[in-house]
Amino acid sequence: MLLQDVRYAWRSLTKSPAFTAIAVACLALGIGINTTIFSVVDGVMLQPYPYQDAEHITVLSGRNQRLHINRSGISYADYKDLRDQNTTAASLAAFGRRSLTISDGASEPMRYEGSTVTWNLFELLGQPPVLGRNFGPEDDRPGAEPVVILSHEVWDTRYNRDPGVVGRAISINGRPHTVVGVMPPKFAFPEQQRLWVPLADYGEKTSRDERSVQLFARLKPGVTIDQMTTDIDGIARRLAAAYPVNRDWSVLVRPISDWMLPDQPKLIVLMMMGAVTLVLLIACSNVANLLLARASVRHREISIRSALGAGRFRIVRQLLTEAVMIGLLSAPLGVIVAWGGLQLLDSSIPPDSIPYFIHWSLDIRSLAYTMAIAIGTGILFGTVPALQATGASLQESLREGGRGSTGERRAWVRNVLVVAQVGLALILLIGSSLFIRSFLNLQGATVGFDTAPLMTMRFYLPGRAYEANDAKARRVEDIVRRTEGLPGVKGAFASNFVPFGNGGGGGNVIVEDKPVDPGEELGISFIAATPHLRETLGVALVRGRDITESENTTRTAVALINQTMAKRVWEDADPIGRRFKLDGEPGDWFTVVGIVADFRHYQGDSDATIAPAAYVPYTFDPTLNTGLTIRVASGDPAAVTAAVREQIKRADAALPVFQVSTMEALRQRSFWQFRMFGVMFFLFGAIALVLAAIGVYGVLSYSVSQRTQEIGVRVALGAERGDVLRLIVGQGLRLTGIGIVLGIAAAFGITPAAQSLLYNVKPTDPISFSLVAVFLLGVALTASWLPARRAMAVDPLIAMRND
Repeated sequence: MLLQDVRYAWRSLTKSPAFTAIAVACLALGIGINTTIFSVVDGVMLQPYPYQDAEHITVLSGRNQRLHINRSGISYADYKDLRDQNTTAASLAAFGRRSLTISDGASEPMRYEGSTVTWNLFELLGQPPVLGRNFGPEDDRPGAEPVVILSHEVWDTRYNRDPGVVGRAISINGRPHTVVGVMPPKFAFPEQQRLWVPLADYGEKTSRDERSVQLFARLKPGVTIDQMTTDIDGIARRLAAAYPVNRDWSVLVRPISDWMLPDQPKLIVLMMMGAVTLVLLIACSNVANLLLARASVRHREISIRSALGAGRFRIVRQLLTEAVMIGLLSAPLGVIVAWGGLQLLDSSIPPDSIPYFIHWSLDIRSLAYTMAIAIGTGILFGTVPALQATGASLQESLREGGRGSTGERRAWVRNVLVVAQVGLALILLIGSSLFIRSFLNLQGATVGFDTAPLMTMRFYLPGRAYEANDAKARRVEDIVRRTEGLPGVKGAFASNFVPFGNGGGGGNVIVEDKPVDPGEELGISFIAATPHLRETLGVALVRGRDITESENTTRTAVALINQTMAKRVWEDADPIGRRFKLDGEPGDWFTVVGIVADFRHYQGDSDATIAPAAYVPYTFDPTLNTGLTIRVASGDPAAVTAAVREQIKRADAALPVFQVSTMEALRQRSFWQFRMFGVMFFLFGAIALVLAAIGVYGVLSYSVSQRTQEIGVRVALGAERGDVLRLIVGQGLRLTGIGIVLGIAAAFGITPAAQSLLYNVKPTDPISFSLVAVFLLGVALTASWLPARRAMAVDPLIAMRND
């Protein structure tokens, strides 16, 4: 019986190729973008985490409510105390982040994102090496022979998968390390790391107030997270009582899922899934309207089948079979749309911008989802038309079927579907407008300096030769001088940060003769840089003077501050000559010698939230990982890259150069997420708009075809063309107006959830709401005008004769 229904459905659909093509196309768009985003949701939220028994793994983070710090690192000394004193963890492991440079003579020195790990971390995660061995307790102690584990990618790209690399000594940060293992393909814990070395040799050199490691724990059998929290809280309180630097510090225990999937990424994927679900509902409404129109034309056929003995259930099943077949025909096209959507999504995300454990693809799970929603939507959009088509009495159907009309009493279903389409489309278009405006706000934001003539790069100072701060400072000053001497270079500075990149430091500021209550200290950015930072960036000196070369060389405690710090700390008083220091730092009271104009440091800065900042001589915080910013006199700043690389190589051939980028490219990359949201929601909104316009046009076209006799009579009785135009267009605008009102009300309730994803635009922005409503009304007017033109051309004699 089912096979018979399928054959009949196929014949019925092939007899109406235009109807079938439109229905399949509408549904394919909805199914395709749903499959695209489901693949993302599946990869981000649904796929099991790549760790053994991940539900028993917890993450421990530092917390200080007085300083408003909720999730920070933990010191290595605290890690050892927590490891030795806890009673709820089967094992406790730690890791830190570190730049690691390979210089083995086989090729150019290469810097990698690396990690220092305790010997038991990979064992805790259930991730053993695929080649060689894991770290052992003997490797993870001070003074042990240095060893390293390679990622599969490094083993593949640098060592051509040579198994003989295990046991070989290679230079890591200037020290020989023996390769003991290679991790599995795609493993890059914690996020995009490529090399791992034991932690103890680094951790033992740090103090208890250097909170730079993250802790993972595996619960003992039968132990809950609440029990571990109680256990760890007790230890943290004892440490706070025993060590002054631990005052006000506690430890937050949370599931590994909270660490792997923070709230914001979760919100992003759920919002995208909600958006494409709205698009799918609009597509389903469109196809349902098409089926309603088609069913009205087939009323005579349905009535005859009923007269010949076919029951209502049998006819409904037949009509649902046709609807499901439309869904299944849409699935292959939907897969093509999904493939294109994933390609677009992947191309909008810069390399290494998301952790290695988050990945998506058009896999068997996505294809199964596609088939499920193809069948489900077929049932969804096919049920109401099927029930309505079989709901009329036999006599009424036979009487009206000859005219192909079901009467206006059934038109309310089609009207409700159009109102729903308009309302859903408006919600999507408002969301699209908000995200596009956020991106445009960032794109056109004033950053405080001209990015066009600036080039940036980083270099790393590996090995024992650079352990002393003086050695680091001398090498950095040498590289800056070499760079500034190049033809076409107008200025350069080195710093522990790169604007729109990363780095820099900070802390709470203590101001001389301005005591504040505990917890009320002002947090500032604290940036060490060689001279010429201001000139290189092109930032104005508002008052005072610059830091001199000699002050940098002699490590004189002077500072430039930005306008925000001057206003926040000294208000209307003159800060020149005043002194400050960082809370918790011994000595070094810095004297303010100048005020510079505010400029943006990091991603997401806005005019209202630029942080107070101090800029001090580089010699106060020389770093192994140092940024170099270069200003060119004219032309493409990237043109100096080769020359600067050569100068760095001449200074020390062992220094790797990495993260080479123009400042403008770096700025663009700093808000890639907003660009992605804008593009994706623009596509969602555009598809919704097209589908909603088709819906309005389709309902009005059908209404005109059903009201041909009525229109003919009106014209015969003296109605003007304008009267007919107002009749049809008025119907379309009424439906659209109701949809807009309902959509605006719904959007006011939904858009505040996106507040954290917007930039300098309110989620209930009246401009976005108003413009979208007017635009949608204009589209509906156009969609209504086309059927109205046809109605105005109705000949009353022909209309009444056809009746």
